[in-house]
Parts: sequence; structure tokens; C-alpha cells
Amino acid sequence: MIKVVSARDQIRLEDGVLAGDIDWSITKKTLVGGLQQGVEILQVDNGQLQFDVIMSRGMSVSCVDCGGVKLGWDSPVQEIVHPQYVDLQEAGGLGWLSGFNEWMARCGVSFAGHPGEDDGRLLTLHGKIGNLPASEIEIIIEEEPRLRLRIRGLVSERMFKFGCFDLWTEISTEVGSRKIRFEDQLKNESEYEQEYQLIYHSNYGPPLLGPNAKFVAPIQEVFPFNEDASAGLETFDTFTGPERGFGEQVYCMRLHADQTNATTVMLQNATGQQGVAMHYDTSTLPAFTLWKNTDTLSDGYVTGLEPGTGFPFNRAVERANKRLPALSPKSEVRFSIETEVLMNSSEVSKIRERVDRLQRGILPMLNAQPPTI
Repeated sequence: MIKVVSARDQIRLEDGVLAGDIDWSITKKTLVGGLQQGVEILQVDNGQLQFDVIMSRGMSVSCVDCGGVKLGWDSPVQEIVHPQYVDLQEAGGLGWLSGFNEWMARCGVSFAGHPGEDDGRLLTLHGKIGNLPASEIEIIIEEEPRLRLRIRGLVSERMFKFGCFDLWTEISTEVGSRKIRFEDQLKNESEYEQEYQLIYHSNYGPPLLGPNAKFVAPIQEVFPFNEDASAGLETFDTFTGPERGFGEQVYCMRLHADQTNATTVMLQNATGQQGVAMHYDTSTLPAFTLWKNTDTLSDGYVTGLEPGTGFPFNRAVERANKRLPALSPKSEVRFSIETEVLMNSSEVSKIRERVDRLQRGILPMLNAQPPTI
């Protein structure tokens, strides 16, 4: 179901394009051919940036184009793969990777992180929500204070005896802006308390990622996730060019925030002329993970900036370390992230200044060992 609403019910859907007095549009399409057969997407153009919301894949967002700056990466997975072709249990629970090519993919919600057993069950990589279709879609046009395009989708993750979650996702953007906002609501529809995990897996390749690109954040402390990360700890915030056999380096972080629990992270290119900033609420997303996978270009040269409820360990590990939140019956939790494309050195500098204010001159603590596992 797609319904179009506005504050005064004055905007209507016409031939798949929402008409207004500005050059912007939202268009529904169904993909055909190959592994993407039947995938439904909403193409959004706010007059400044363009992106696709993948209704068939948990309301993920594929690459964003903004004046030649691309948010996203070149995955070996070329098509937007329909979930019917993704076997999450493939390769010992790594099947999620056979559909992984989005700019922003949600991981969760009953579980996320690395595959493995928990209480006798195999938990697959990064959960199920990213391979579940939305059952309801709303397009809401807010006309005040500025024209905002809001796309809401209900993605339900329910299994008899093993969880009853509804995730109302929302992706919105102001017409003419270079920002995309995510405002999601997760509700426990069960009569029992339920544990949950959610990671916002945002992924970047060229042109922002390249030799000497920098990760900038107000860091309290950093932990290596794996041995490769331990070896690169001194240069965790700087990137190399594509490197054959690089593998992965993953860093778990706790960040400083302001009095409203807001924090900011940034990926800037080598010259500091362009970048991307993420502003988000740490009260419900207290953990941050930096994933570095600077392999060859054709095999996936990419980094991930990943706010989450915890780190990407298996759920059993997160529970043992008291990083696993739970929702009481019929209760809900909200998540908020805004991504901003930075087009010049002045905008990059402003974000760096904000990060510096949050850092308050306190040096980050570099830990040689992973957070307790």
C-alpha cells in the first residue's frame, strides 16, 4: 500500500511523480531481470540529491548521488538482489553478504553482528531485517516549515516463539537540501521482554574513500575488534589505497556527545575538500564501529561507519558484556541519524570544529585488546 499525505492534503500522486512547484520527484519502480527480478524501489530526487529506497530489502538505501559526490561503494554484488535469492545460512551464516551492496543497510533486529550460536540457535550475520520486505509504505509531504519528503515503511520481524518486532522506518529529506534523515521506531509487540540489536551499516568507497582519507570523530576510547585491527591501531583513522589481501580491520568505539546526547562523525577525502557527516543520538545508539575493508577495487574497496546499540560481536558476547538492550512488552525505542554531504573545505572545517568541541581536548584512549569478550 502506498498512500500520499500532506499537511493540508493538497499534494497528489500523478503518474508516479509527486508534482509541486519545485523540480523534485518520488517515483515507484519494479526492477526486472536477473537476481533483482521483482524488487520494488522508490526513487527520490529532492532537486539536489538522488537516492533509491529499496522497499523489498528492509527499506535500505542504495547509493546516493549529490552533484558528483557518491555515497556508497562498488560491491562485487552488482544487482539489487531480491531476498528470495539470499540464503542467510549459506557459508556458515554469512549468506547476508550475497545481497550486500547498499549505502545504508540496517542490521538487526532480534540479533546483529557476527554469526554463531546463541542458546543453541545459529544466528546469521547481521540479522534478518535487511532482507525482509516492507508491508506498508507511506509517502508524507510536510509543507511547513520547509518542504520535506518523508518515506515511511513498516518492516515486521516476527517468528512464532522467537520474537515479535515491528520496525517503522522513516527516510526523509528537505527539498533542495544535501541531507537525509533516518528516524526509526522499534516496537516490541510481544507480551514478553525481548532483546534487540540494531546497527546502521553505512558504507563508502571512492570518491570520498582513497589514500589519506580521514575518519574524524570525538572519540573517548577505541578497541580493536580483531587481530588485524590491533596491528593497525596507530593509524586506525587514516585510509590507504586499494591493497590486495588487506582483509578487514574493525574498531569498536565510544564517542563523546553533547548534553542532548548528540554526536557527529565524518569521513573526509584526502584533500579535505569533500566529505560526509553523520549526526546521531547516542542515547539509543551508544556504540560506534569503524569497518575498514580497503581491498582491491573490484573485490570491495570500502569503509563502514556504523552507529549501533552495541558492537558487531555475536549476540551471546554482547549479552555477556551487558551491551544487549531489551524492550519490555508493548514498549518502543526510537533511533535518529542525519547524514549530510559536504561539498567544500568550509563545510568540512565546520564539522571538524564541531567534533573538536565535543572532544574538548581530551585525547582518545587506544586499547590494545578488544572490549571484554
